[in-house]
Amino acid sequence: MSLVRRATPEDAPEVLRLRQVMIHALFDAGSSSSWHATSLPTVRAKLADTGGSFAAFVIDHPDRPGALASLVAGTVDYRIGREDNPHGAVGHVFSVATDPDARHRGYARAGMEALLDWFRGRGVAQVDLNASAEAEPLYAALGFVRKRDPSMRLTL
Repeated sequence: MSLVRRATPEDAPEVLRLRQVMIHALFDAGSSSSWHATSLPTVRAKLADTGGSFAAFVIDHPDRPGALASLVAGTVDYRIGREDNPHGAVGHVFSVATDPDARHRGYARAGMEALLDWFRGRGVAQVDLNASAEAEPLYAALGFVRKRDPSMRLTL
């Protein structure tokens, strides 16, 4: 039996906690969780919508009942098709986090494999993500390659 399971609405507080672990590791953005209460109803609703465009896969913490050890989350977006993706389905991995005390056990890889299977089941032809230097070897082993990206962002 796989350690990985689809996250449920009951997992929402732990999903937010692990999201905060990832944010802190990537951006050294502190550990404020003041935004969690505002985000919690939305995360619960997204986790309840198993037919929607969002999925999160988790692994329960082996040493802390009720806690999660690892989280992998992503979405499917539609873009007008092009030659290498005529149907326009694009996956985006945006949250991969493992508790510091549960790292190096293969949890992130197992979660990523489950998310990639979920993407395949939805006809996704391409999957994008942003990789930290620490995680890049994992993603490369899964077949991800660096791309030239002229991305820009506007915060509204």
